[in-house]
Amino acid sequence: MLVLVENHLSPRTAAFFDLDKTVIAKSSTLAFSRSFYQGGLINRRAVLRTAYAQFVYLVGGADHDQMEGMRKYLSELCRGWNVQQVREIVAETLHDLIDPIIYDEAASLIEEHHAAGRDVVIVSASGAEVVEPIGRMLGADHVIATRMVAKDGCYTGEIEHYVYGPAKAEAILGLADSEGYDLERSFAYSDSVTDIPMLEVVGHPYAVNPDRGLRREATAKEWPILTFNRPVRLNQRIPSLSMPPRPVLAAAAVGAAAATAGLVWYAARRRRPSLLS
Repeated sequence: MLVLVENHLSPRTAAFFDLDKTVIAKSSTLAFSRSFYQGGLINRRAVLRTAYAQFVYLVGGADHDQMEGMRKYLSELCRGWNVQQVREIVAETLHDLIDPIIYDEAASLIEEHHAAGRDVVIVSASGAEVVEPIGRMLGADHVIATRMVAKDGCYTGEIEHYVYGPAKAEAILGLADSEGYDLERSFAYSDSVTDIPMLEVVGHPYAVNPDRGLRREATAKEWPILTFNRPVRLNQRIPSLSMPPRPVLAAAAVGAAAATAGLVWYAARRRRPSLLS
């Protein structure tokens, strides 16, 4: 496996990872629907609706209008939810729900980038109550995610900043400016055609388990295409490849059910990724 060590005199670089279907094999937000139901936040009908949304994406994907519709539905659904209760539910069920669905290939890439001296940044349309703990689990240095409005400790149902599509690229540019990243020498990974703006702002874009739109674009632009298909618990990975969690140094405040940019993974051919210069 090729590992490149950064010259410390060179500008800083980073690796930006979309979360759903890129680092984990399911939707980070919808993975918690049953836990939210058991915690009394949603009813059985809402659980069935989120399950149906996952099925639709599995068999045919979701276009921009469908994802926007589901985003509005979920943001309205979480109106009145207690922010602290959501955080506690996520904390209690995180390892049972998320640890088993982290792609082994993605975890290895994260370790390679850290070994090469690059920061790792998770960029997700899901909420921070979900994304931040996953980021800590993975040892990410920064998390960029959707922000929802909360008042008196509860979500209002309004979205302050939706990190989706071009907004992901804008957030990356902002972080690069504050951290001094050389984006031309940085990396980005995503599965979705909606993340093309994110992939275009770095010098080394990768399509991971791409949907049809992104596969078409990646082929045209000659971007590498990677297949991740080995979900594995982090503590079951080879010890020499496992790194201790690194704290998330900066994270955007967000709501747990605001985003639906990625819903469910689909199986693909095996292929082991490696870092390229």
